[in-house]
This record gives sequence, C-alpha cells and structure tokens, in this order.
Amino acid sequence: MQGAADRAVQHAWSWMLETAPGSRVHDVQEDPRFQHRGVDLLWELPSGEVRGIEVKGDRQTRRRYWFELVSNVEKDTPGCFLYSGADLLVYVFLSQAELHVLPLKDVREWFLPRAKAYALKQTSTKTGAIRYTTVGAVVPCHEVLEAVPSVLHVPLKRRAGKKAEAEEVSSEKETSETVPLAPTGTDSE
Repeated sequence: MQGAADRAVQHAWSWMLETAPGSRVHDVQEDPRFQHRGVDLLWELPSGEVRGIEVKGDRQTRRRYWFELVSNVEKDTPGCFLYSGADLLVYVFLSQAELHVLPLKDVREWFLPRAKAYALKQTSTKTGAIRYTTVGAVVPCHEVLEAVPSVLHVPLKRRAGKKAEAEEVSSEKETSETVPLAPTGTDSE
C-alpha cells in the first residue's frame, strides 16, 4: 500500500510545482505536529501563502471518492475527511492517471447535509498485531465535480515505455491486508 501512497504524493508534488512555479513543497508526513491535523504536505506559494495538503492515492478502477468518516472504529476516532485541517485534498486515481483537487471546506459543506445518501463501507487494516476498522462514504466523483465548482480534475501524464508499465503492474500486485475498497493514504495509524 505504501508504494501507492508514495506515488500519489509524488503526483501531487509535481502538480503543485507545475501549477505555481517558484513554489516550494514541504513533506510533513512524519512530523507529529501535522499528522494529527491530517496534513501531508505544506505548499508554500511564491506569494508567501502556505496551504496544507492531504493526499489520498486510490488504485481502484472506478471513479469514486472514499471520504473517511471514522478512522478507527475500535478507538472511536474521527476520519480524516472530518478532522483534517488541510486546505486541499489531492485525490490521485492511479489507475486512471487522474488527479483531483478538492478544496476540503467546500466539499465538506456540500457533503455533510447529504451524507446519509451515500453508502458507508468499511475496511480492516492490520498494522503489526493490531487490527482496526475504518469507515468511509463512497461518493461518485461526477456528483462532486458537478456540485462543487471549485474542484479541479487534472489528467496526469502517463509514463512511456515498457519499464514504466512493468513498474505500474508490479506495484499494483502489492499485497495488503486492507480490503481494496478504501484508498491508500498517507495518514495511516
């Protein structure tokens, strides 16, 4: 799973630098000051503005967002979609080579009054000897893209060559104890 998360972060990083030349990106995934805030990257724009970025990587073939509502059922902890202090959720669909930029505040405001309309799915993750359950809402991308005009959809450039294809195929075969419905993320516990 970590390979998918790492690739998603790389795509997000590249998009930020291409979008705002002269900006800087800081990886804060391992920084405890940002982990509990649901922020993976800090995007320092040339203007001096700093934006918090949460990155999610998804290897599924269907275009559906997984909005994490409960991070750990056993500990009753809220999901990243609800608590993240990030300005943007950069959602990378690896199989489709797409990057979606969701202004978190706008998407939350749209989603919360409609939350009951979406199916909840759960996934189990095993970290060492500890197993925990995560719950999220499965939301079709087209509904969010149509309803929230500030969401961006960015096609990614596909890497050329057989070596790149082989790398993508081998990374898709990574083994995991996680049910494949949930995207990988960089906020694992």
